[in-house]
Formats: sequence, structure tokens, C-alpha cells
Amino acid sequence: MNQNLAIADYAVFIIYFIVVASYGYTIYRKRKKDEQDAKAYFLAEGNLTWWAIGASLIASNISAEQFIGMSGEGFFLGIAVAAYEWIAAIALIIVAVWFIPVYLKNKIYTMPQFLKTRYNESTALIMAVFWLFLYVFVNLTSILYLGAVAINGLAGGEYLHVIMIGLALFALVISLGGMKVVAYTDVIQVAVLIIGGLVTSYIALTTVGHYFGFGENAIEGFKVLMREAPEHFKMIIPKPHDTTVTAVTSQHDIDKYLTFPGLMSYIAGIWIINLNYWGCNQYITQRALGADLQTARTGILFAGILKLLMPLIVMLPGIAAYVLYQNGHLPQLVGGKDGAYSAVLTFLPTGLRGLSVAALTAAIVASLAGKVNSISTIYTLDIHKKYIQKEAGEKQQVNIGRIAVFAAMLLAVLFTWNDLLGIGGVGGFTYIQKYTGFISPGVFAMFILGMFWKRTTGTAAVIGVILGFLLSVLFNEYAPMLFGNETLLYTAYKNGKGAYEIPFHICMGLSFFFTTLAMILISFAGPKVNPKAFELDSEMFKVKPQTTVLIIITLLTIIALYVKFW
Repeated sequence: MNQNLAIADYAVFIIYFIVVASYGYTIYRKRKKDEQDAKAYFLAEGNLTWWAIGASLIASNISAEQFIGMSGEGFFLGIAVAAYEWIAAIALIIVAVWFIPVYLKNKIYTMPQFLKTRYNESTALIMAVFWLFLYVFVNLTSILYLGAVAINGLAGGEYLHVIMIGLALFALVISLGGMKVVAYTDVIQVAVLIIGGLVTSYIALTTVGHYFGFGENAIEGFKVLMREAPEHFKMIIPKPHDTTVTAVTSQHDIDKYLTFPGLMSYIAGIWIINLNYWGCNQYITQRALGADLQTARTGILFAGILKLLMPLIVMLPGIAAYVLYQNGHLPQLVGGKDGAYSAVLTFLPTGLRGLSVAALTAAIVASLAGKVNSISTIYTLDIHKKYIQKEAGEKQQVNIGRIAVFAAMLLAVLFTWNDLLGIGGVGGFTYIQKYTGFISPGVFAMFILGMFWKRTTGTAAVIGVILGFLLSVLFNEYAPMLFGNETLLYTAYKNGKGAYEIPFHICMGLSFFFTTLAMILISFAGPKVNPKAFELDSEMFKVKPQTTVLIIITLLTIIALYVKFW
């Protein structure tokens, strides 16, 4: 087992870098020649094909938190974490059929613009600031940190800050060209990350097969995983018998349930996470907002089909690492469970290790580029143009957007330099889901009611988003004061001494329920139909036969997977 990269690995990676950078530069030159307006820069309006939209969605979504964080959760939880991906495929169907028509019919280009059009300026400004802070200080930092840690482990463990700066610069090269460059380079990125990810999973399975006496056989390796770790192939995490550590209930069992609380996850948290992420998130919806309805729908559904493959790529190596680790075939994991993916990569032969590092880098860079492009779009169109420089022309807006890209990436690097946010302490994937979940319930309530209930008022929206955040803090941080210890679960990692808490999926559900209830009650004090409500008609939501076929294939596949692993 070689833990360092060889010359051939570096050669593969350099080839990947040259191909992506050259293609991106070609697209940039063409865009610069043919398209001079700001909307072309920020949205690539009317220029993205369905396959570019779908590939860009996946490339932007699958990043270090999936490769590293979700693989780590595969090591810890097992296949239950695949629910994030398979429920996401259903969420994408909902977004394609019901959300996107509302955005496109009303010519929505940014999420704050949606809030201004449907509610008022105050709501739009509050959320623009919320999103900027979330994208920079949670998403960018976590992607940068986890990616740098993973690649650093393979490169010898002495280059963390150099790799961090390199990833940031690589992402800047791509993102400064605008959304069209980001989206079309994402097509290459997603091909690299899928091929590299599948190669890694295959090698992981053959490695397991080898160590357990079945030779280089991936199928037998998978059977070994199911035999050696049967608890890792259950979609539902059972609730522990006791809420504290006893002879019957281990800390490990409690921590697993806190991370993914069985059926309760499906009642609330995981749906809020996915519908908010895929349907109310500038970072994601931006890919489809510049296309016509059918192109946008097909691209989103294509992304949904690709999501079905993601657990094979990002979760299975984590389970393989667990079995190898439990049987003494892996050294101590660097960075805890988040070191599982990097540990598996050390088994790859020379050259293929470089391909897998390229796949990991593709995922990281694509997400970083997509995220900073969304940051620059929100800042330029929804803050700078409206409140700072109202007379800014098309060229000025593009330049402001580029400055915002630099500023966002610089802030992310500075805050990630010494892991100031403590990302490494809780596990990358859970870190992102939990802390994004502090605003998700309020945001999702505001969007879903704004789209489909004409009575929702601007006052209800403002109160809803603030109340959703406050309730999330209340349920996550101060739950023992409300419910008492008997209804909560004990966890040893909090404050280093132990504390009681509610699983964050359940916190999100409680916050969403009470926020939605408050918004409904407040809206009843207003007019029966808000003058700013969107006009909806049945024609908007009709789907073509080929679209229906894609939806049916996706749903049947998900049903089959759940039947298999229930």
C-alpha cells in the first residue's frame, strides 16, 4: 500500500488540469466575443443545453463534502446515508415539474429577485445577506478545507495550505469566465469525477475481495461487505433503547441515531434539506434559470438520474474502508471517519491514483467555481446594483462580479487556514447539513408558501425567515430547557463533557412546522389574495411524454433500491 503519489499520478493530474483549463479558456474567448451583457456572464442565458445543465448540477453538487464527508458517513452509518442522494432524485422531480415553471414564467434570475417580486425589498435584502454569509462561511470553507485535507493526505501530509491555495486559484480560473464557462467545464468535470469515482469503488471492492480470499473480484468483495458489516446495509437506523450510555446502548449507537434518526428523517429533515437545496438555492437553480422550460426540466431530470449513481461512487468506498479497518487492513484513519476515502485511495495502483485525485479535484473545483459564481451573482445583481451603484452598466456589473469572486474566495481561504469554524471536529458532511439546516426551514417555508399560496404576505415572509432561524437555534442548542433530559439523546462530543440534544433532522422538522404555522396565521390578517402573488395555471405544470418516462424510470429505480435495502 503506497500512500504517496508517483510521477505517473502527477502526470495524469496535470493532463486533467490542462484539458479543463484549455477548454474553459476556449469557452471564455467565445463568450467574450459573442456575449457582452451581464446576464450572459451570470446566467449564460439561453445558451445551456439539457446535458450541460444536468452535468453542471451534479458537478456543482458532488464536492468534497460528498467524496470525503459522505464517504466518512458511509464508514460510520453505512448505506442509510444514501437517502440523501436517492431522496434528492425525487426532490429534483418535484423541482422540475412544479418549481421551475414558476421561476421561468415570472422571469426569475436570482432567488432574492424571487423574494422581491413575490414579497418585498426587505425580504430580498435579508435573504441576500443570509445566503452570502452561508455560502462563504459554511459552504466555501467546508469544501475548501475537506478537499485540501483529502489531497494533502495523499500528497504526503505536509502541503495543506499550498493545496488549499492551489484549489482556490484553479476555481478562480474557471469562475472568472462566468456561468457559461463554469457550466461547460462542468461537463468535463462530471465525466472525470464519475469515471474516477467508479474506478475507486471498483478497486475498493476488489481490495476487499483480495484480503478475504476471493481474489480480485468486485462482486465477491461486495458480498463480503454485506456479510462483514450487515448493519451498514440497512436504510433505517434504529433508535437506541436508552437515551444515555449503558451496558445495552453504546455511544456509537446514540451518535448514529443523532446523525440519522431512523424514520423521523423521512418525515421531516431530509425532505426539507433536499427541497430547499435543489429548489430554493441560487447555487443550484442558477443553472436552469437561463433556459427554456423543456430544456431546464430535462436537464434537472438528467441530474436526478445521475444522483442514483452517487452512493456507488461516494458512499461505497467508506463502507469498504470500514470493513478493511475493522479487520486490521487499514492503518489509523487520518482525520477520523473523514479520512476513509483517502485511505481507500492508497490501494489504487500508480496512474489510477492520479485519476482518482483528478476526480476528487474536479468535484472540489466545480463546486467552488459554482459557489463563487452564485455569490458574485447575488452580490452584484441583488445588493451592489440596487443599493450601492444603481447606475452600473453591463461591463461594470461583470467587473464587480469578478471582484466579488476574488473577495469570496479570499475570505474562504482565510477562515479555512486554521479551521477557524471547527469543520474537522464534527465530520464534514454532517457539519454542512446541520448548519445549513439553521436557515433551511424558514427559507423553505417562505418559498413554498410564496409559490403556491396566494395569501402569503411579505410580513409573514420576513417573520418566517427570522423565526425559522431562531427556532432552529432554540431546538438545536437549548432543547434540554424545554423538554427535559428523558426525551433527548446523550452525546459525548459536545463541549467535551457530554450534553443532551435532539437529532438535527428532527430539529429542522419542528422548526419548519412552527414557522409555517406562524406564517399562515400572520397571513390570515392580510388580504385573501396578495397583490404580488404569482398567477398559476395548469398548463405550466404539464409534462411531455418523454419527461414522464424519465420520471417513472427514476421512481421505479428508487423503489427497487429501498425494497432491496429496507
